[in-house]
Amino acid sequence: MQTRIAIFVVNYKSTALLAHCLECIAGQKDIIPDIFVLDNGSDDPIPEDYTIRFPAVQFFKSEKNIGFAAGNNLLLQNAREYDWIALVNPDAFLESDWLRKMLSAAASHPQYSFFASRLIQDENHEILDGNGDRMHWSGLAWRADHGRPVSGGAINVREVFSPCAAASLLRRDALDAVNGFDEDFFCYFEDVDLGFRLRLAGHRCLLVPDAVAYHVGSATTGGRRSDFAVYHGHRNLVWTFVKNMPGTLFWLFLPAHIALNLVTIIWFSLRGQGKVILKAKWDALCGIPRMWKKRGEIQNNRKASLKGIWKILDKSILP
Repeated sequence: MQTRIAIFVVNYKSTALLAHCLECIAGQKDIIPDIFVLDNGSDDPIPEDYTIRFPAVQFFKSEKNIGFAAGNNLLLQNAREYDWIALVNPDAFLESDWLRKMLSAAASHPQYSFFASRLIQDENHEILDGNGDRMHWSGLAWRADHGRPVSGGAINVREVFSPCAAASLLRRDALDAVNGFDEDFFCYFEDVDLGFRLRLAGHRCLLVPDAVAYHVGSATTGGRRSDFAVYHGHRNLVWTFVKNMPGTLFWLFLPAHIALNLVTIIWFSLRGQGKVILKAKWDALCGIPRMWKKRGEIQNNRKASLKGIWKILDKSILP
């Protein structure tokens, strides 16, 4: 039976990059995926001639920006008959064998349900953007090997905590089992939250380092240190910890998580972003009752052991 795969691209103010992204997807060797693109309320709408230029793409449109999380969930609702879902950001440019190598890894490692690829900075192909995501026991997460030379990064297939959603592959039934993305997150940390929930449900993530994508990164949000990125990232960091850190580990690591949040408030205040980081943490606190309710369902359905979660967390003293 032929593997059915769909690629999702949620486009927001990235039309200048989208054409190259779609060209890379359309140029994949040996495999012809179905491609779904959401125009997510952009003020630079996708040109009409893209339907002619990319006839294999199914285009959808949202009149307002519903966020990366809800955007992918919307595409999930319109793409039901698939075995695998690949998530590709419009500012990520796949090498021509990316999909073949990702699916080959999936076939060779059936014990894994979701897969991270190697991200290289698009502006400098000698520097890594990341080899999957790491999750620290304090609740902080980051892209592994970010900023390191490509020659010095991981070269072997290995387990990682979760993939960066800029270029990743996930089993559809696993996504459905955890109800996709949490739309309350809007964007930032939503992929870490999804990865954590998948892990708690018993799924594991594998890094496929020979599947390469070139990533611009934060192309439409003003960069990783913009007010937009700081607000959503640091609000959602709290929610991810509250929802997902299981059982005894939650209470054991809670003091470190609180300390982390206090340090970030001081850090961003010294950088002149005190107002935005305080709003992020205040809104995070206001949302905790809602997240705690979600936590109940997530933890009640947990299949992963505490030992298994502890094993995959980054255990360095300082993140």
